[in-house]
Amino acid sequence: MKIERFEDVQSWQAGRELARLVYDACRATAFARDFGLRDQIQRAAGSVMHNVAEGFEAGSDAEFVRYLKIARRSASEVQSQCYLALDLAYIDKECFDQIYAKANDVKRLINALIGYLNRARQVA
Repeated sequence: MKIERFEDVQSWQAGRELARLVYDACRATAFARDFGLRDQIQRAAGSVMHNVAEGFEAGSDAEFVRYLKIARRSASEVQSQCYLALDLAYIDKECFDQIYAKANDVKRLINALIGYLNRARQVA
């Protein structure tokens, strides 16, 4: 399959799913009231998909890789913030595990894409 739009990029698709999971979790009453943590984790989750999209349009593989690395860091930020949400009982262990696993999936896809782009640059 040829990738013609950022929506075709698997890491963007997985990032979109991660953002939805995070936003769903933030609807819980206690979590919704913690404006600081709620806003921070939502921004980090959105940053994953947004940086993949922005990097896709960056114009060069090197620039795309730079944006993908930012997206990967944002996925790790979501994971770290999930620990705090779990510790504060804003989310249960099942929700934590679901979000954490999706963030790992996103990072795996991003790493694979970075590897592909780096190899393609070496061949060129």
